[in-house]
Amino acid sequence: MDAPPTVGVEEEFLLVDPLSGAPVGRNVDVVRTAADLAMDLQLEIMRCQVETSTHVHTDTAGLLRELRELRRGAAASAEKNDALLLAVAVPPTLSDELSITATPRYRRIAVKFGRVAREQGLCGCHVHVAVPDRAAALRISNFLRPWLPLLLALTANSAIYHGGETGYASWRNILWRRWPSAGPPPHFDSVADFDSAVESMLSLGIILDRKMVYWDVRPSTTFPTVEVRVSDVPATVEETALLATLIRACAMTARTTDFVPNVPEATLRAAYWKAAHEGIDGPAIDPVEGRMVPIRELLDRFVERIRPALEQLGDLDFVTEQLAALLIRGNGARRQLNAFRARGDVGDVLRELATATLDTCR
Repeated sequence: MDAPPTVGVEEEFLLVDPLSGAPVGRNVDVVRTAADLAMDLQLEIMRCQVETSTHVHTDTAGLLRELRELRRGAAASAEKNDALLLAVAVPPTLSDELSITATPRYRRIAVKFGRVAREQGLCGCHVHVAVPDRAAALRISNFLRPWLPLLLALTANSAIYHGGETGYASWRNILWRRWPSAGPPPHFDSVADFDSAVESMLSLGIILDRKMVYWDVRPSTTFPTVEVRVSDVPATVEETALLATLIRACAMTARTTDFVPNVPEATLRAAYWKAAHEGIDGPAIDPVEGRMVPIRELLDRFVERIRPALEQLGDLDFVTEQLAALLIRGNGARRQLNAFRARGDVGDVLRELATATLDTCR
């Protein structure tokens, strides 16, 4: 039996004013403060965003410990710069226009893509799983395609935007797919097919470089990993660890399975829309069967599909317990809506998000 692959996680966070909740462009200062504390934070495209990156991990317990440390450290660095760190996928309140982080690449993107770039402030979670080569990464990508909407539904955390309800659990996903290279990846039969698709996007001018391949699963351009990017940044560290564990188990299952259905793009996009709209609080579309099912039924089928890998990892109990707790407590989207609907006050949403961001991290 092959050894389980290693895993790492990147989380993007929003910086807001502690009183008004408006995004604040202080990421350079926050990153500098973190460096003084011997912590490595990264800049994101908008000045109101920062990103954390874990080390490589071999077990979920170690990953969860570091995720807690990183959120705690990032929040402390933000506080020293009069900012509040929120694990939320879109700004609940918004200034007229967010400002781009002043790096040459981000400026080029802003010039090329206009308001699509300038209206970002979108925070996701990226899970990296080690792979031996790009062929293995694409095999995992093909396996994951039908399950991507379900992972999106679990982590949806962007129901409130511009001070009101969006009508979606993941408004980030709706906004994110305005990019011409975003969304579910095609089903690839070979590395050559993948390279051809990327070269086509480059030659047609819809991406500036290979880092702008924004598909929700892709071979990483930086690490020897497959990178899964479908998720909103989860509200809590436990939800992030759950996401990473599920993806890692999928990567292990993809090594040996012969059943990898090629779901039609139209069906998959319908399942994406349903997941972004409903989150975990409505039925889901099973992309393989092309029909509506209760989300609990689809979750049970998913866990059963990757059960041998979860058992090998020793994470079956963790996944079972966390999924049960998530369905009862709700993901970030449900938390936001419950807080907002109590009084119609976005301040209540901000307080709920701030609590969830550091829940169990103290």
